[in-house]
Amino acid sequence: MKSSFLVCVIALVVTIQVAAAIPAKSVYNPKPDENDLVLPMPGGAELVLRPVEVPGEGFWGSRERVVQLGDATGGAFEGVQRTMVAGSFQEGGSKRWKIWLAKYELTKGQYVAVMGVDALISASGDPKDKKYPTLKGRALDQANAMPLSWISYQAVEDFLRAYNRWLFDPEYPERHKVLPKIDGVPGFIRLATEDEWEYAARGGMEALNDGTFNDRLPFASRQLNEYSWHLKNAKNRLRPVGMRKPNPLGLHDLHGNVHEMTAGIFRPEIWQGKPGGVPIRGASVSSSTTDIRSSFRTEFDAYAWNEEKKRMILRRTFNIGTRLALGSNVVVNSIARTALEKEYAEYRKALRAETPVGRSLDNLVSQATSQLATVDSVLQQLLDRHPDARPQVEAIQNYVEKARGQLDDAQRESARSLLQDASRNGTNYSVLVSKRAKLQTAMVTARKLLEMSTRYQAQVDAVEKSLQDNSTAANEQFKAYLEKVALIGDYEEEFREHAFRMMREKTLSTREDKVLELLHKHIREYNETRSLENEVWSREFNTIFNTFIE
Repeated sequence: MKSSFLVCVIALVVTIQVAAAIPAKSVYNPKPDENDLVLPMPGGAELVLRPVEVPGEGFWGSRERVVQLGDATGGAFEGVQRTMVAGSFQEGGSKRWKIWLAKYELTKGQYVAVMGVDALISASGDPKDKKYPTLKGRALDQANAMPLSWISYQAVEDFLRAYNRWLFDPEYPERHKVLPKIDGVPGFIRLATEDEWEYAARGGMEALNDGTFNDRLPFASRQLNEYSWHLKNAKNRLRPVGMRKPNPLGLHDLHGNVHEMTAGIFRPEIWQGKPGGVPIRGASVSSSTTDIRSSFRTEFDAYAWNEEKKRMILRRTFNIGTRLALGSNVVVNSIARTALEKEYAEYRKALRAETPVGRSLDNLVSQATSQLATVDSVLQQLLDRHPDARPQVEAIQNYVEKARGQLDDAQRESARSLLQDASRNGTNYSVLVSKRAKLQTAMVTARKLLEMSTRYQAQVDAVEKSLQDNSTAANEQFKAYLEKVALIGDYEEEFREHAFRMMREKTLSTREDKVLELLHKHIREYNETRSLENEVWSREFNTIFNTFIE
């Protein structure tokens, strides 16, 4: 009796604790969850943020933090590229880094709470907002829950300054006490960056772990209406935030409702090209279903030329809003700077060369080749200015040509060595694929025997253990294969083809020859799309080597 009573009491206490961990439902948090971080805003409004964990522990990065963004089949501004995503905060003794993004799009209610009704009426291009002061009850709640739109990028910047000023008012230190901190310094409110936004839209670490990160959407396309407000189901009409399902990270409306302004300046590719307006991410109620994908990005002309009035205006439109994030400075104090500089020395020795930046900047052969490419024009300028120096300039040109030839030889050898390693990884993987097929057949037989007698349990366990070992080894070999495909794919065609010619001069087994064919195909595809098609290429290996007989 006492025992059952105690169990009931404990269960009740646990239930109360769990319930207490979930924030109260409100206009500003219509779908509360225990992982929500709720920040105060003026007038009882709230800003709800969600944690988005990134892989690896080091400040400067880790191998698993390198992700692929973009979509080779998307628009002109969505070219595939690899980058190392980073978080801004470490918390609770954990070495893991986190990004903090707003759970919902910035709403009119949040803007009014910080800036006031008059500021909304002045800044908004929506005539309906003039009625805002007259709204009450349910009508006011619905207006407060609508995503902020019809507003300029400059007005959003004004909002950010005002909210941060309110949040860090020295007379009210309790306002920012729940903010995540880095080295004891609390974060501040800003817009999300493009890479933070896309990493979160793709599902973050959960998607990386289950192999869906590079999918077009983090949900099945048939479920689009459950997650997104778009042209077909919203008909150009905005809806209150949080009405559709959240993505795996608990973030709502990333793939619909309003397009979202992000931090920085729009470039044709995320990290390069002509600087332009403001980067916009995500779909809206005006988007066709073909334009809804995690990689979608376009430009918002925050300063737009009005041809009729012959002047520049601050652009506003009904379907562009924004989403807030939590940021922190890289260097928060001198102690942190010293620690970062010390860690950088180790990072530069080991990991940096394997990152997208390191491959282009720390590859000495690549640097030298790039620098030599400028020498010819420099020498020509020298000749134009000093025609009498032709003998000396021609001597220098001869040295440059020799250096260029030596560099070409170095790249040929490097590509050949990488291809040899990739071929070895691919061959090992193909052997494991063939063995797995045999082990699976053996497992079917062993399970049938087990149905007749339990004395075959040991045989089932042994086959199961072999299958697990096979899977672990296969994953390691295929991962190494993919890494080398990416490295070789970055070489010019001349060096890649030379490496293949050298490989074909060797005596290859039938298996090795088949692997080399696949390798040639995969490297060519990667070079064209800058995309590693893990699942497709793995299926191709399985198709060929499941029943392969040498």
